[in-house]
Amino acid sequence: MNLLGIDFEDWFHPELIQRHITTKNNKPTVVDGIDKILDWLRKNDTYATFFMVGELLESKPDLLDKILGNDHEIAFHTMYHTRLDTPNYKERFAEEIKRFADLTKGRSCGFRAPSFSLNQFTSWVIDTLVENNYRYDSSVVPVKTRLYGLANADTKPYKISSDSLKHNDPDGKILEFPLLTTTILGKKIPAGGGFYLRMLPLKILRAAIKNCSSDGSPSTFYIHSWELTPEFMPKVQLPFVDSFITYHNLGKAFQKMDRIIKEFKFTSFERFLSQKT
Repeated sequence: MNLLGIDFEDWFHPELIQRHITTKNNKPTVVDGIDKILDWLRKNDTYATFFMVGELLESKPDLLDKILGNDHEIAFHTMYHTRLDTPNYKERFAEEIKRFADLTKGRSCGFRAPSFSLNQFTSWVIDTLVENNYRYDSSVVPVKTRLYGLANADTKPYKISSDSLKHNDPDGKILEFPLLTTTILGKKIPAGGGFYLRMLPLKILRAAIKNCSSDGSPSTFYIHSWELTPEFMPKVQLPFVDSFITYHNLGKAFQKMDRIIKEFKFTSFERFLSQKT
């Protein structure tokens, strides 16, 4: 069984877009694709964890009822899709996680850092998760990339702590689910979704999932809400590289992910944990 996280963000949340827009009063549009996503999951008998940007629940409260009403899981993705290493964010994060608990009636027990921004400078977030009774995190990409990643981190689920981000800490209170990786020509690269879902050939993604499953480990996969509903995602004028990362093969992401979940079994983090205990 593999794990599917849907990073539920709107068009103005991705980091490479945030850098180039100035207005703060952006109207959500991607939220209008929730029914399409839920119908897709239902038709494929698949449950997912929605890593939710909290401000979207404030603007559209029925999102929570729709997600939970279809037996999916809600998890925390910060209130405004803020990188953890944003200056002076530690105190704000402590306030946001409590605010999210109020919005979700305490239903969230999982977290994913925006832009996978967990690193040695933001390890404090693990202690904050423990203090708020969270059970798991999925913010580690076990390879260093241009935007994120922890090189040489464990690739199988492990107990994480603020003192041990990359490897198992027997005393850790939070279970880490690192994102799927693969190796091409001797170089390890991410394979767990997002840009790499859109860029890598399907046969490489299939092989990565099979290889991970061969030793009994779940493949941790993610896709953004705006990748599943590109019809609600406006195209913002960005510098070439940022535009390529954000929009490359965007129109093919849904079809590709559909083929993957038809071939492999996926579930939510919450359901996976309940089956293991």
